[in-house]
Amino acid sequence: MKLTKIIASLAIAGLVLVSCKKEEDKSLAIAKGEKTETPKEHKPIAAENVQTASFTIDGMTCAVGCAKTIEEELANLDGVEKAAVDFEKKTATVTFDKTVQNPESLTKVVQETGDGKTYKVSNMKS
Repeated sequence: MKLTKIIASLAIAGLVLVSCKKEEDKSLAIAKGEKTETPKEHKPIAAENVQTASFTIDGMTCAVGCAKTIEEELANLDGVEKAAVDFEKKTATVTFDKTVQNPESLTKVVQETGDGKTYKVSNMKS
């Protein structure tokens, strides 16, 4: 029984370390003095072109390595004014220029983040 608990604890710890690896890599880069991506400055969007999409993201396992990474990927897209990913609620809200981006392109970016298989978008509302 005790051995089972130890093995389960190690498995969970290993999963957390692996799922948050991308954020750890950034921390190492900063510590080594390497450059990391900075958020782009966004051009103002004409009022008639502003669109907001909200959707669910399945597959996130942590707030830092998953949710924050997805949020940064979305926020750095051309035509995106604002992106917010809520790990607890498993949701994202993105405000974007509908002449530059669309819900399908946002879905593609989320699903291709990481290994391309981990994150799934559903309940897209725009």
